[in-house]
Amino acid sequence: MSRPRIVIATTNRGKIREIRELCAGIPVAWVAMTEVGTPPVVVEDGPTFRENARLKAETIARWSGLPALAEDSGLEVDALGGAPGVCSARFAGPNASDAANVALLLARLEGVPPEKRTARFWAAAVVWWPDGQVDEAEGVCEGRIARAPAGTSGFGYDPVFIPRTENATFAELGTEVKNRLSHRAQALRRLQLLLLKRIGAGHP
Repeated sequence: MSRPRIVIATTNRGKIREIRELCAGIPVAWVAMTEVGTPPVVVEDGPTFRENARLKAETIARWSGLPALAEDSGLEVDALGGAPGVCSARFAGPNASDAANVALLLARLEGVPPEKRTARFWAAAVVWWPDGQVDEAEGVCEGRIARAPAGTSGFGYDPVFIPRTENATFAELGTEVKNRLSHRAQALRRLQLLLLKRIGAGHP
């Protein structure tokens, strides 16, 4: 019996790699959008991570005819009133690089003492099925923002985010630790339980 196929609704290579690693225990075939064709552009204008993840998952599921998994995540910094939030990927501009986003974040936090640099990563993961059914889960990782980037692992804000239980950034801690602690790992672990139930029930 062939495994059900689920499209990963992102072009971010770091996210694709993490999703495949974190969901390796689910008996499905994970498909990149480029294996299906040229995906439509999804305007992520929702006010929450969950709404943006739902928007991406539904759009790609309807386009591909396959169930689609979308994940939306970002960083909330207390000293910045919750920014960059849902604008995390485009904090420094529509096509900003990770380095540019990190540089702007650190510039905005210039002079802010360590005890006021509290922050958290949020993640919402959604699978939208072609028949309109939806599975979704969220995860959060509390921490603080470092004064300068450190480490070479990961992507995005990983070089400046220090999880609350650690004394090093995600980029220093490496993949194994990040995949245990991260917001995305938490959301996908919860989503896995829902997917296993659905697949066990014969869906799709």
